[in-house]
Amino acid sequence: MPATASNASRSPLTLDQALAVTILIGLVALFVWNRLRYDLAALLGLLVATACGVVPPDRAFAGFSDPVVVIVASALVISAGVGKSGVIGRTVRNLEPRMRTTGMRVAVLTGSVAVLSAFMKNIGALAIFLPIAIQVARRSGTPASSLLMPMAFGSLIGGLVTLIGTSPNILVSRVRADLTGKPFAMFDFAPVGLGILAAGFAFLVVGWRLLPGRRQGAATPAAAFDIEPYLSEVRLPAMSPLVGKTVADLEALGEGGISVIAIVREADRRYVPAGNWILFADDILVLQSDPHALKAILSDAGLHLEGAGKGLTKGLPASGIGVVEAVVMTNSPLIAASPAELGLRQRHGVNLLGISRHGDRIATRLRNLLFQAGDVLVLAGSVEAMPETLRGLGCLPLVDRATGLERRRQEYLPLVLLVLAMGSVALNLVPVPAAFFGAAVLIVLFGVLTLQEAYEAIELPILVLLACLIPISDAIGRTGTADLVAEGLAAIAGILPPTGVVTLVLVTAMILTPFLNNAATALIMAPIAASLAQRLGMNADPLLMAVAVGAACDFLTPIGHQCNTLVMGPGGYRFGDYWRLGLPLSVIIVAVGSALIPLVWGLR
Repeated sequence: MPATASNASRSPLTLDQALAVTILIGLVALFVWNRLRYDLAALLGLLVATACGVVPPDRAFAGFSDPVVVIVASALVISAGVGKSGVIGRTVRNLEPRMRTTGMRVAVLTGSVAVLSAFMKNIGALAIFLPIAIQVARRSGTPASSLLMPMAFGSLIGGLVTLIGTSPNILVSRVRADLTGKPFAMFDFAPVGLGILAAGFAFLVVGWRLLPGRRQGAATPAAAFDIEPYLSEVRLPAMSPLVGKTVADLEALGEGGISVIAIVREADRRYVPAGNWILFADDILVLQSDPHALKAILSDAGLHLEGAGKGLTKGLPASGIGVVEAVVMTNSPLIAASPAELGLRQRHGVNLLGISRHGDRIATRLRNLLFQAGDVLVLAGSVEAMPETLRGLGCLPLVDRATGLERRRQEYLPLVLLVLAMGSVALNLVPVPAAFFGAAVLIVLFGVLTLQEAYEAIELPILVLLACLIPISDAIGRTGTADLVAEGLAAIAGILPPTGVVTLVLVTAMILTPFLNNAATALIMAPIAASLAQRLGMNADPLLMAVAVGAACDFLTPIGHQCNTLVMGPGGYRFGDYWRLGLPLSVIIVAVGSALIPLVWGLR
């Protein structure tokens, strides 16, 4: 059998192979040691590999121009653009009344995250749903620990369905392209991925009971400010569906998150309305709400935020306008002055969209309100000039809180661009890098993200890691090091049936991922799996699929994947909690993956 090659037939270890193995072991040691950040470890590995001649100098930086890096960077920008959309949040909020049990809440939230993770980066999908889940937990009295870990695990298995769902899929597709000249297509992962997703989802819907209950999560930075609901002014246009309805109807549409404090009509006369007051066209409503509830009702009821559509300064293009939250500091010149007296728009180029004041119920109009230290303001103005403007006003920006009030008209655009990009790839109209690069550029061009937000969305350490490990991964194959490692694995695989070989590769990748990184595991294991398939006379596709599944599924630690880390604090989890839910889920993934991969892709 090819798997039981004798020692006599083995070629002696070459210098390049010895150096490559040493570099590989050194990289694994650095990742496990975790004293150097993973991107710095990868840079060091590339430097040593180039200095030793394992990676030719003219190929050392080829990774930075590799299509994989373009795809991952573009996917991160698209994910950030989709994250700006309020459509997803509103959809889930509409389903909330039907989530009557904890099991239903786990099913809806985990299923939603898993589906979204198939079409964007899984960490981005989880970040969209995390605040929604915390609000659902708070309103329903459900422990957040029962919801968040199933959502994190759901995002990981949801990413297995498409090419762009997770980095290992993109990386094994690259290795397949090197082997056969044809990469995996957008939905080649779907038959196996959907089966694993179905089995994993079915377990998570009941398995959440294995998690600790009533565990107190860590406070978020935003919660530390204890920000009260905002006061803001909106105009009721004639085309709004609320014209002719009552104040109570408007507040009901806000699901308890909106209160009508006053109505301004009849030449600036202010009234404090009762719930049965009728709303008329061109009424100015003084609302008290949190910014996210305000954003939802602006869209649903067709209201116009006063100040949002007005010019800021002469010659300022609309694409340069952004919205920020800022705290009035004790030395601010705003204190004891009103917006009308200060002329915020004329003198400073900003519009006041809303204000929050701790402990006070404000019923006056915004323009007549006297600022106090500690007020939290929602300001619209030039993105470039905003930092200097805030310094001049004595205000401190709250960079961790995004209102999204300026994105109303662009909520659907990132979703449309994502669908167009995936559709063009699925129909073989455009290559993957070009389609997603184009969608990312259009997201910035149409103002869904500012240029600064797009750069912030690109996780440079991840791109550096990929760009450095790609030449090393190529060298592992080119120097015969992959054949050398595959020869060792073949000694074990030779006593296994072909399905067992798939299981061996899948489990090996799954074990390596917590210690390395899912991308690093895929880049190291994929050429080894391809060489093992060649040595055993097997089809390489099932073993590459096994690498992708194993590298993407780390359910045992909070540090193996960013999704697991993201929920650790809010869920109040401890390190050992991940084994409770993660170990049985891992067994299910291995069992289902080992059965489906040979069935879909064939072993010979």
